[in-house]
Amino acid sequence: MSAFDFFTIGHSNIPADRFVARLRAAGIGAIADVRTTPFSRFCPWFSAKSLKPLLARDGIGYLPYGAALGGRPQSPQLYCDGVADYEAMARQGEFQSGLDRLVADAAGVHPHGRICLMCAEREPLDCHRCLLVGRALAARGFALGHILYDGAIETQAATEQRLLELAGDRHDLFAAGLEERIAAAYRRQARAVAYRVKGVKGARAAQEKP
Repeated sequence: MSAFDFFTIGHSNIPADRFVARLRAAGIGAIADVRTTPFSRFCPWFSAKSLKPLLARDGIGYLPYGAALGGRPQSPQLYCDGVADYEAMARQGEFQSGLDRLVADAAGVHPHGRICLMCAEREPLDCHRCLLVGRALAARGFALGHILYDGAIETQAATEQRLLELAGDRHDLFAAGLEERIAAAYRRQARAVAYRVKGVKGARAAQEKP
C-alpha cells in the first residue's frame, strides 16, 4: 500500500462496516469527502453527520472538500452546454488551492495512513474523483490507487488503460501520442458522466444550490 500517495473510493451502497473494513485494509488515515452535497438519502450512514463519528470510532479522520473539489460547480461559466466542464474547473484558483490544501493534509496524515478521496459513484470512471481530482493529482506526480467495489485496488495506469478502451482506443499505454489520446479519452468520458443541468436556468439553479 505504501506505493500509493492517495486512494479513492465510491461509497455506493456498501454497508457501513464493510466500508470501514476496506479503509482499514488499505491503511486509510482520513477520508477527503469530495461530494458537493455530502448527503445520502438511500444510505444515510454516508451522510456527513453520520459518517464523521462512524469513521472516528476507527481512528479515521473526516475532511470536507466538497466546496473546493466537488463535481457540481456553482458558476454557470464552468458549464459547457449544461455539462460541468472538468477542464475549466481544473484551471480555477479555488480548485488548485483545494489541491494544495489536500496535499498539506496528506502530509499531516502520513505516516499513520493515507488520504482517500470519497464520492458516491461505484465506478471510478463514472466519477469526478477520478476524472477531475484524481487526474489533477496524478499530473502533480502523485500515485493513486482506486479502491473498487469488490475491494480490489486498481492503479491509475490500469484505470487509464480502461479509459482508453472505453473510448474505443485499443492501443496500449506505450503507443505513440499517449498524452493526447488520454486527454481526448478523459474529455469524452467527462462529457458523458459529469453533472449536467438544462440551459441557463439550470446553470443558475446549480449556482444557487447549497
